[in-house]
Amino acid sequence: MHAPLDNPSSWVRRFAASVPAGEVLDLACGSGRHARLFAQLGHPVLAVDRDPQALAAAAGPGIATLQTDLEEAGARWPFEAGRFAGIVVTNYLHRPLLADLVKSLAPNGVLIYETFALGNEIYGKPSNPAFLLRPGELLEMAAQGGLRVLAFEDGVIAEPKPARVQRLCAAGQAFLQTEVKLDHLVGRE
Repeated sequence: MHAPLDNPSSWVRRFAASVPAGEVLDLACGSGRHARLFAQLGHPVLAVDRDPQALAAAAGPGIATLQTDLEEAGARWPFEAGRFAGIVVTNYLHRPLLADLVKSLAPNGVLIYETFALGNEIYGKPSNPAFLLRPGELLEMAAQGGLRVLAFEDGVIAEPKPARVQRLCAAGQAFLQTEVKLDHLVGRE
C-alpha cells in the first residue's frame, strides 16, 4: 500500500529545498507524493515504478512517468551517469541498484533516501532482511559512491506508523555546502 498523495515524508520535505535546479528521479514512486512535492518546487520529475496504477496516480503537471521493473531477471539500469539533480527513494530497497543509483546523480546533485532497517521486524512488515538495511548501510553506499553525507539518521519513527528506519541525505562532490538548509522548517511544523 502506498502512502497518501498529500503526505510527503518529513525527511524528504526537510531536504527537498537543497536539491539544485534540474530533473529529479523519484524511484519506486508509489502514488507520487514525492514526485508532486518536487514538481511543486519547479523540478521536472521522472516518477518510476513497476505498478501502472501507482504511476497513473503519480502522473501530473511536471511529472513524467516510466513503468519498469528493475528487479526482474536481466533488467538493466536505464539512466545515464550524472543525469539527475536529485534522487529520492523512500520505503524501497533493492541492493543491486544502489551503485547505479549513485552514478546517476549529477556532480552537484542531492540524494535523499529513507527506508526500513534491521529491527523493523518487531513493528511488522517488511521483516525480511533482504528488504531491511544493515547498520550503516546507507553511509557505506554514500562513501563507496564518493558522496558527501549532509545528514544521517538511524532509529525508530512513530509516523506515519512505528518503524525502524535509516535516512540519508548526501550530495555529489560539486554540491555547494552552503546550500544545505538544515533549519528551514523551524517554526513551520
